[in-house]
Amino acid sequence: MIARPNRFHGINSLRHVYARGQTVRASLLSVRYLANDRRSAYRAAVVVSRKVHKSAVVRNRIRRRIYEIIRRHAAEITRPYDIVVTVFSEQVAEMDANSLEAMVLGQLEKAEIIREPASAAKGPHAIVEPKEKP
Repeated sequence: MIARPNRFHGINSLRHVYARGQTVRASLLSVRYLANDRRSAYRAAVVVSRKVHKSAVVRNRIRRRIYEIIRRHAAEITRPYDIVVTVFSEQVAEMDANSLEAMVLGQLEKAEIIREPASAAKGPHAIVEPKEKP
């Protein structure tokens, strides 16, 4: 779970993001975001409706998995954003952790909310062979 300062409180905060935010959409989920310079840290919410799955246990598992992905990559968030992740499909519940993480991070990168990790930004390393002496 993400820390308390990084959670949304109240319906009006979500309404503000829905009214003024921009959206990046994939087939299984979408990310709606809005820069919030009045705060010092990002805030995130994950919305999983009953249309996705009737069981609250499954819906909460989806939420926890996405919150954990966001929490682990919080250091890569470039500035304070209000982020709302909306899940559209039950397939997210059965996805393996790596593909779910790739999907969420891909949407956050597309929205330019997170920057590429330092290891990926440097590019591939070339192997340098020592010169042979004649």
